[in-house]
Amino acid sequence: MNINIFKIIGDADIVVKLILLLLVAFSVFSWAIIFYKLKTLKAADRQSGRFLEAFRRSKSLTEVNEAAKKLRASPLAVIFLAGNKELAYQSKSSGGNGWTRDQTESLSRALLKASNSEVSRLEKMMFFLATTGSVSPFIGLFGTVWGIMISFMRIGAMRSASLQVVAPGIAEALIATAVGLFAAVPAVIAYNYFLGRIKDLIAAMDDFSLEFLSISERLHGS
Repeated sequence: MNINIFKIIGDADIVVKLILLLLVAFSVFSWAIIFYKLKTLKAADRQSGRFLEAFRRSKSLTEVNEAAKKLRASPLAVIFLAGNKELAYQSKSSGGNGWTRDQTESLSRALLKASNSEVSRLEKMMFFLATTGSVSPFIGLFGTVWGIMISFMRIGAMRSASLQVVAPGIAEALIATAVGLFAAVPAVIAYNYFLGRIKDLIAAMDDFSLEFLSISERLHGS
C-alpha cells in the first residue's frame, strides 16, 4: 500500500497545516543552532587546549598575552586577556607600592566578569533548543487532537464511521505527532550534550581563574 504523505498534508485542515509549518520551522532553526554550537564548542575546546599549552610553556605573561590574542575562541584566553589587562592597570596605579588585598579583589572581579561573559556566549541560543524540546511535543499533540476532532466532525456530517471518513483526520493527527517528535528529540539530545560540554568548559574557566589569581599574587606580592 502506497502512502502519499504530501497528499495527506495537502488535504489537511488549515490548522493542521499551520501546526506542521510551525514544527518544521522549530526543527530547521534547531538544526541550524545544533551545527552552530558544534562548531563553536569544538573551537572553544581546541583553542583552550592550545592556550593552556602556551600558558604552561611560556616564561612571561607577555608571551602568553600574544598567544591569547590569536585564540579568542577559547574562553580561557579571553579570561586571561581580561586579567592581564587588569594587572597592567593595577601596576600603573599602584606605583610599585606592593600588592594589596583591594588589588586582589579587583583582579578577581575582572576575572569573574570575563568568565560570566564567556558563559553567556557559550550558552547563547541554548534556550531555543530547550524550548523546542519541551514545546514541540505539545504542539504536535494539539495537532493530533485537532485531527481527531476533524474525524469526529466528518463522522457526524456524513453519518458514517467508515475508514474513508475517519482515515484522513487520523492520518493528519499521526503526522502532527510524528513531526512534533522529530523536532523535539534532536533538540533535547543536543541540549543535554551541549550542556555537558559547557559545564566542562565552565569548570576549566573556574580552575584557570583561580590559577591565574594565584600566579598574579605570587608575582606581585613577592
